[in-house]
Amino acid sequence: MATVYTIGHSTRTLDQLVTAFKGHNIATLVDIRAFPMSRRLPHFNRESLEAELPKQGIAYVWMKELGGHRKKIRDDSPNTGLRNDAFRNYADYMLTPEFEQAISRLLEIAQQGNTAIMCAERVYFQCHRMLVSDYLTAHGHTVLHIDDEKHATRAHKLMAEAHLVNGKLLYNAQQLF
Repeated sequence: MATVYTIGHSTRTLDQLVTAFKGHNIATLVDIRAFPMSRRLPHFNRESLEAELPKQGIAYVWMKELGGHRKKIRDDSPNTGLRNDAFRNYADYMLTPEFEQAISRLLEIAQQGNTAIMCAERVYFQCHRMLVSDYLTAHGHTVLHIDDEKHATRAHKLMAEAHLVNGKLLYNAQQLF
């Protein structure tokens, strides 16, 4: 089983992000933003991170396949426990082979050393990192949320609506039991 860390870049400086990574011995950053760019904070653009993080001894990997901002892909979503359309759309995407392949790749990377997934939102439960964290936790992996270098990580707890059914993570799926 793997351990995966999560972090949101928020309005940090690049130095603050790197300091947080070093405080938790992160060797690889897997960027799971669908669009790895920021007009307001250009140091979080993909090209900047690809150039700067290796100078700090941190590998950078962009995984668009784990990115958020998913469109509705089904009218019969089994994820009725998620009221937010964006979260429900992402949960539906998590049922696809494309997601399964991407999460397998993430886990391969995590087996190589301390790995953090990153999106923009500082607070994980306001971001699709929460759903990725639920998936990993439900499948027996450890997920630790990083705030900064000073504070201990917070272990992820599965949402009450989440249920593993035949290897698939569904939200509010009690009707299937």
